[in-house]
Amino acid sequence: MTKLNGLTAIVCGGTAGIGLAIARSLIKDGVQQMVIVGRNPEKGEIARKRLVDENPQADVRLVSVDVSYPKGAVLAVETCMSSFGRIDTLVSGAAGDPMPRLLHETPVEDLPEIFRSIICGVTLPLRAALPHMTASGGGSMTCIASDAAKLATPGEAAIGGSMAAIAMFCRSLALESRRHQIRVNCVTPSIVRNTQLYEKVMNDPFASRLFAKAHERAYLGVVEPQDLAELVCFLASPSASRLTGQTISVTGGISAA
Repeated sequence: MTKLNGLTAIVCGGTAGIGLAIARSLIKDGVQQMVIVGRNPEKGEIARKRLVDENPQADVRLVSVDVSYPKGAVLAVETCMSSFGRIDTLVSGAAGDPMPRLLHETPVEDLPEIFRSIICGVTLPLRAALPHMTASGGGSMTCIASDAAKLATPGEAAIGGSMAAIAMFCRSLALESRRHQIRVNCVTPSIVRNTQLYEKVMNDPFASRLFAKAHERAYLGVVEPQDLAELVCFLASPSASRLTGQTISVTGGISAA
């Protein structure tokens, strides 16, 4: 028996990078029914097949939608409900790949879409799943945001503002849903090696200079996707049954926010 034995999960953003690492760890720890969600159907099917090949006992479904729009978020949740009849844990980290830019270099007309894609991409699935988890007697929700939610950094005014909105959304929802035995937490990494965003950041002239300093301060080591996956599994488990409304930094020592 493992700590998540028999649970049903949705992982939004679960077809690559951090999300795929989380999906793999959830299954390893006992999740037997899962929906992974991503925008690219070809990449998503590769990820789904990989999970099933590694874990033949798991029933993994793919939903190829953009959860930053209401229809996509609702479809992802409804697919899980129609396939498995319940949602025990929801992981939401489909915030796209925002790149740091100084605000005066960011066109005004770009800001609404930045805010929408980041904030809605992470929060809408929680709202869509809320009535189902309430009806079934509880569960856990974990959002993946960024430590920019806590620390002001040049080039991350729009990103940080959006991530802070996600963190506050989780705190408020944790208070609203505690009476229904639903726990809501937020995980905020800084740089995460071995992800597509990391490669983009390190190949960008401005962003690479910004995060080179972060590398130097990661005395405990630069965070890997598996570091976040282990924490998310803990947050989904009975071991965290009294833990809700928290925003937890995972930075390798870059900061102590």
